[in-house]
Order: sequence, then structure tokens, then C-alpha cells
Amino acid sequence: MHPAGIVPCGLPVKRELMPQSPGADMSGHGRRLHVFDMDGTLLRGAATIELARHFGKPAVGQDIESRWLAGSISDQEFWQILLDICAGATEADLDAAFQSACWMTGIVDVFTDIRARGEIAIVITQSPAFFARRLQRWGASETYGSDVEVGRPLPPSATLLPEDKVRITKDVLGRHRLTEHACVAYGDSSSDLDLFAWLPHAVAVNPSPAVAELASASYVGTDLREAYSIGRGLLSDD
Repeated sequence: MHPAGIVPCGLPVKRELMPQSPGADMSGHGRRLHVFDMDGTLLRGAATIELARHFGKPAVGQDIESRWLAGSISDQEFWQILLDICAGATEADLDAAFQSACWMTGIVDVFTDIRARGEIAIVITQSPAFFARRLQRWGASETYGSDVEVGRPLPPSATLLPEDKVRITKDVLGRHRLTEHACVAYGDSSSDLDLFAWLPHAVAVNPSPAVAELASASYVGTDLREAYSIGRGLLSDD
């Protein structure tokens, strides 16, 4: 699942993980929908690695990432170990982990521009809901992540699946009376394949070869504003 492009900060790009409840007001009807993956797309690495690093257990984070990629750990085991890493963390602790993570440049600028145009930005990631939710503070209208929350028992089927990305996107488009031609997705890895195969507009960001092959355009770099500019260009072609 590591991207074919650059992976700044020395962090491995992780898979994505189930949907979280929307948080922000979505009452307005935007003319466009922008769907962002998080790990490897907004985040220049993996939320799990960032959390493990922040809580002083980077080797444990690297170990479960490697085992997941090798298929030697189940999703439930993966999440339980992550929750053990974060055990006892306060909201302030989680805020600090989020703020210190290795993000792409220009995320707030991109979300601000989307809102200023009366459009919608959502984030759909396989990473934990509690981490993705904090992107609403930066301007994301809705965030969806795996059903994993610190201090709460892990549900039996916590993981957000690739097909959930398509289902969620269709739901948001339907609520705003938009078609798939008014939507552009940004992603990098295998969890984005279903979404990229369905949507006519998709920007691969530091992507794996399979994602790049399905994308309408690709971007390699560290500035989200540049990838977003490519996405706007795809939408203007309609």
C-alpha cells in the first residue's frame, strides 16, 4: 500500500479504514463535491504511525503496519493494539497528536476555498474516526473513518471498507442533488480503487501504480493546493 511517489517524513503510507458520523452543518447545496482520502493524501504518512510516535511507541506502530501489509494480523487485532497505544489519552492528547502529524501543505487553504465557493469537502478514510474527525476544525464538512474510538469498546466490524467510500459518496451527492460529474476524488492507495473506478474525475496523489492507472490525473508532491488545482481543472472540463 505504499505509494509510488514520495513519502515525506519517513513514514509508511497506510491503508485506509469505516464511516463516522457527520459533524458539520451541510444544509447548503454546493455546486461541487470534493472527496479526500486521508492517509497518504492529506496526511503524508499514516495516522496509526503518527499516534504511535506521539505516545512513545513508534516500534509498535511500525510493527502492526508491517504485519497488516503482510496479512499476518486481523483488522480487529490491529485496532485493539492501536487502542492500547492510545489508552488513557485525553482529548487534549489526541489534539496534540493530530497537530504534530506530518500533513500536506495547504489543507486549510483548500478547504477554505471549497467552502468559499459554496462547495463541499468531505474526508473518507480507513483510519480511525477520532483522528479524521479533527479535520472538521480545518474546514472539512463531513468526515468518515473506521469506527474506532479511544475509551470505547471496539465493535465487531469497525473497518471502513473500499466499497463504503462509493456508498458514502453516492449518499452525499444524493443529499445535495448532485451527480457524479460534479464530484472529484483525491486518493493514493488500494482503498481508493473502487471510488476511482466509478467516478469520472479523480486525482491520484503520490499514488500506487494501480491508483494512478485509474485516475484522471496524478500529482506527486507535498502541496495539496497543487493537487486541488488539478481537480478543479477536471471539473471545469464538464
